[in-house]
Amino acid sequence: MTQGPKLQIAVAGAGIAGLTTAIALKQHPNIDVQIYERASKLQEIGASIALGPNGLRTLERLGIDNALDDSIAFRNKSGRPMIYRHYKTNKVISIDSHQGEVEYRHQTSRFYRAHLQQALLEHVDPTHIHLEKAFHSVTQDQSTKKLHISFTDGTQAKADILLGSDGINSAVRRFFVPASGTKWTGSVAFRSVFPLSHVDHIKDLPDEANFFWGPDRPLFLSRLGKDTFTVAGFHQVDPNDPNAPYKDKTWNSDGDVNILREYYKDWSPLIRSIIDAIPYTRVYPNVAAEGLDTWVHGNGRVTFAGDAAHAHGGAFAAGGSLAIDDAWAFATSILHVFPPTATKLPSDDDVSKALRLYERTRKAHTDRVLFTVHSGNKSNIARVGKRESEEELLARMKNRHDPTWIHEHDVVATFQQALSEEPLYKPQARL
Repeated sequence: MTQGPKLQIAVAGAGIAGLTTAIALKQHPNIDVQIYERASKLQEIGASIALGPNGLRTLERLGIDNALDDSIAFRNKSGRPMIYRHYKTNKVISIDSHQGEVEYRHQTSRFYRAHLQQALLEHVDPTHIHLEKAFHSVTQDQSTKKLHISFTDGTQAKADILLGSDGINSAVRRFFVPASGTKWTGSVAFRSVFPLSHVDHIKDLPDEANFFWGPDRPLFLSRLGKDTFTVAGFHQVDPNDPNAPYKDKTWNSDGDVNILREYYKDWSPLIRSIIDAIPYTRVYPNVAAEGLDTWVHGNGRVTFAGDAAHAHGGAFAAGGSLAIDDAWAFATSILHVFPPTATKLPSDDDVSKALRLYERTRKAHTDRVLFTVHSGNKSNIARVGKRESEEELLARMKNRHDPTWIHEHDVVATFQQALSEEPLYKPQARL
């Protein structure tokens, strides 16, 4: 089937999941992926993003080698994914370690979001990206089975499959599951990315990614690619407090560095000197949602990926890799029922089975992530207003969650397991 109609896939959202999906399917001669992005220009908001071995291996599997390059991906020289230090002494209390042998290219890396997005865009035909197309609704033509996707500007698009990868407040998800809106967790991040020159004069400036723990808040700092540096401070309140500060703040809004300096005024001289050098900060209220009962909607032709599928709020710095693995699993499920050598377009049953296969590959793992995140959020809220003793702080640092099961999850093996759960299903005939 080298000529004729193509399987049309509409992707809502040009973030990491959406772009990676387009890349994963672009070699198929009879699949047409079109991306619809609500923003007026492709400009990542946010600050740094981490990718673990799982996400990096998937990028390499898809041929996105430029995203693994040292010019944009910063890796700890020690090979440790994360180093945890005491807020007063700067002493290393705990570390994360990779399981088994992880080659250098797959060691946990940190990026400026804009750098990673640009690396992905180099692999996507820009004519397949449509800006200022915010999802509004979707209907299905019962005679052709085509989805008719409407956007808020009054225009429409047709597709055989719709992938909602439009972020944590996904309009696609809420269209099918109205009760799936997010809720504020009470946590607020103050994020900054700036040239390394602002802090490279500081004596003993950490040259690896470090997470400092204090009795009432943490602080993350790291070098990034292209001589940039990031600092992220945090503030936790009870989200149910009607007078809680930041209750009405919006994502990526202006922050006040003086407030950040006040939060960390009692920390070590090293931390105070870094905070004092920050040229600006922006505010990011953390939100999350409960897991979905199912990812497959729209008569078996609609599903979700990335934060739209599992709105976990960025905990464990896992969102980027989860989105990349979602994209790979979605694309691989489609290719399973519709390989490049297929003689005809997939049937309704084929499409539905592909999306169910994708769901089986990803949902159990991301549900576990969500459960862990929500449990942690409850613990954080329970500590509001309480200042830990030194003994309690050290105990919490040493007994923290081991995130290896998240960052080194094997999506390929999980796909094969999901495939084996439906042994009677056979993809359509090949040439």
